[in-house]
Amino acid sequence: MVVALIVACEVAFWVLLLAGLALRYLAKMPRLGAAVLLCEPLLEVVLLVVTAIDLKNGAAPDFKHGLAAVYIGFTVAMGHHMIKKVDVWFAHRFAHGPAPVKPPKYGQARMVYEWQSAARWILAAGIAAGLLQLAVWYVGDGGQVASLRDWQLKMGIVAAINLVIAVSYTLFPKTAPEPVPGADPATDPATDPERSQAERVAAYLKR
Repeated sequence: MVVALIVACEVAFWVLLLAGLALRYLAKMPRLGAAVLLCEPLLEVVLLVVTAIDLKNGAAPDFKHGLAAVYIGFTVAMGHHMIKKVDVWFAHRFAHGPAPVKPPKYGQARMVYEWQSAARWILAAGIAAGLLQLAVWYVGDGGQVASLRDWQLKMGIVAAINLVIAVSYTLFPKTAPEPVPGADPATDPATDPERSQAERVAAYLKR
């Protein structure tokens, strides 16, 4: 039941998101669209309540309860950011809004971007780990909490990986490629930042 509810919450998240944006930009009903979007947090509340009831009714904590905590943590920490990104894209695609801003590629701007991304992931992992700990305390030391502890370990690994990535961009910032002498950086495919490094190298070798 819990796994089915997680799937249902994920589907409902995207249904509500698209419905809210459609009402805001296509139907020109911004207040109703905002009201629909505000229903998004109710999904996490429902999942949390159902998971707690399942444990209270005597269910042994296992993979699905840990997955529910992880889903709630990541939705709470990243849901708003995801909604904003989709909102900008939807407005650009259907309401002549400005184009989405692409992530910076180099220097301090990229470092700040990586730290912001890492902060969201670490917050998500922290919320999930906290919910898992509440479940461990609820079950008690004598209960079967190994699966919950395993999920906590996974969340610690997720947080550590993102921290390492952010630190690496701080210690070893990514620098923009040097322009080719005599070439126009605005039109030179070998220095076009929108291309991958392999594409830029291939364009340079063709000179």
